[in-house]
Amino acid sequence: MRDEYRSDLLQVNKLLVWMADAVRSAMSRATNALLNADQTDAEEVIARDAEVNALYRLVEDKVYDLCARQAPVASDLRLVLTALHLAADLERMGDLADHVAKTALRRHPAHAVPEPLVATFEQMGAVADRIAGKISSAISNLDVVAAAQLERDDDAMDQLHNDLFGIMFGPKWTEETEAAVDSALLGRFYERYADHAVNAGRHVVFLVTGEALESRAAQ
Repeated sequence: MRDEYRSDLLQVNKLLVWMADAVRSAMSRATNALLNADQTDAEEVIARDAEVNALYRLVEDKVYDLCARQAPVASDLRLVLTALHLAADLERMGDLADHVAKTALRRHPAHAVPEPLVATFEQMGAVADRIAGKISSAISNLDVVAAAQLERDDDAMDQLHNDLFGIMFGPKWTEETEAAVDSALLGRFYERYADHAVNAGRHVVFLVTGEALESRAAQ
C-alpha cells in the first residue's frame, strides 16, 4: 500500500511538471503570435488551453483520491495540499497565455503591439519564459534556490510593466485608443503571469521547508 501511495505522489509531481512545461510553451507561442501576428501560434495556444485545464482536473482528482484512500498526515498532507495550490497557479498562468493569444488573434492580420512597445513586450516575453523555466525546475527537483530566484525575476517584470506605462503616457505616444487599451491589458497579463509563477515558487518553498510565505495572487 505504501509503495502505491508513493507512486501516486510521484504521478502528481509529474502532472505538475507537465503543467509547468505546458504553460511555458503556451506563453512562448503566445508572445510569438503577439509580436509577429502569427495566426497559427495564436490558434494553437487557444486550442491547447483545454489541455492545461484537463491536467488541473487530473491533479485535483488525484489529490482528492489520495486524501480519501490514504488520509495523509504531516509532510505528506502538506505535499498533497500544496499540489492543489500549485496546480491552481499554473492553470491561471495558462489562462493568461490564452488571453495574450486571443488578443493577437483579434487584431490579426495587424500586429497587436504598436511599434513603440515592441521591445518592451519582447523583454516581457523573455522574462516570462525564464520564470516559467525556473518553475518547472523547482517543481521537478524541489529546488528552493530556483524558486527563490523568482522574486528577482518578478521585479524585472514589474519594472517592464512600469516602463510600458511610461512610454504610453510619454510625449511621443501617438497610437490610437484601441492600441493603448490592448497594450495596457497585455502588460497586465504578463505581470500577473509572473505573479502566479512567484506564488508557485512560494508553494515549493513551503513544501520543502514548511514555512509559509505571503501569496501575491490577492495583491
